[in-house]
Amino acid sequence: MDSERPDEPAFPGAGLAYDGAACLRFYSRLPVPALPGEGDPHAPPDFTRVPRMLPLAGLVLALPGAVVLLAAWGLGLGPFLAATLAVATGALITGALHEDGLADVADGFGGGTTRERRLEIMRDSRIGAYGGVALVLALALRIGALATLLDRVDAGAAVALVLAAALSRTAALAPMVLLDPARRDGAAAAVGRPGHPALMVAGTLAFALALLAALLGLPFGGIVLMLVLSGLGALAVTALARRRIGGQTGDVIGACQQVAEIAALLGLVAAVPA
Repeated sequence: MDSERPDEPAFPGAGLAYDGAACLRFYSRLPVPALPGEGDPHAPPDFTRVPRMLPLAGLVLALPGAVVLLAAWGLGLGPFLAATLAVATGALITGALHEDGLADVADGFGGGTTRERRLEIMRDSRIGAYGGVALVLALALRIGALATLLDRVDAGAAVALVLAAALSRTAALAPMVLLDPARRDGAAAAVGRPGHPALMVAGTLAFALALLAALLGLPFGGIVLMLVLSGLGALAVTALARRRIGGQTGDVIGACQQVAEIAALLGLVAAVPA
């Protein structure tokens, strides 16, 4: 939190670095050490500010999967195995955080008949039929899209994986911005709502990464589709959460990320000739 930080920055750009480190700790299992002058690295992140670094954090989290994707492809394992290993790497790094949210939302929204019952199901750590099907479909779509991109754009698939990770995490801020927390005692209520300055910085960074991906060879039309469809995917989940539980939770944010990432990858596949 700001109150726990020194009045003077410990080094140039310290505030941005602190927020980036907070994003990495919150969204992954990476052992991110405390930075000089940071204060308590285990304090809950202040989401009024830290989302400004979310696109770059998403990039960092996807880089190991991109490296695995290229290494497996280069070793001749084929597109399916390469894509599967890349997706598995990403799940290990994040602790399947977003996948867990997707499964909980599918179980709650699919199995509950009232708002209260849906929220109760979403808090249950056990996975049901709706959640299991949602996970299988999500994994299959991500692996299939990456495998197809390997066939069509070769190493560009790694760029697509990184860009989709950055865009989808940025898009997943939609429920935090547009909806109130569905629970007063939930994590979504505790971390706060992103402020406009943070959203402006996050949006600018996401757009800059999209331009960089174009310079690295991804088709411009495909990148536009990635931007548009990732946003629409997150908005669709947000609208569904509004109808089903009247607000947002951490699980809803995770589901938004998964849907937005799948939508982004499929958009690029649709734009690349077979």
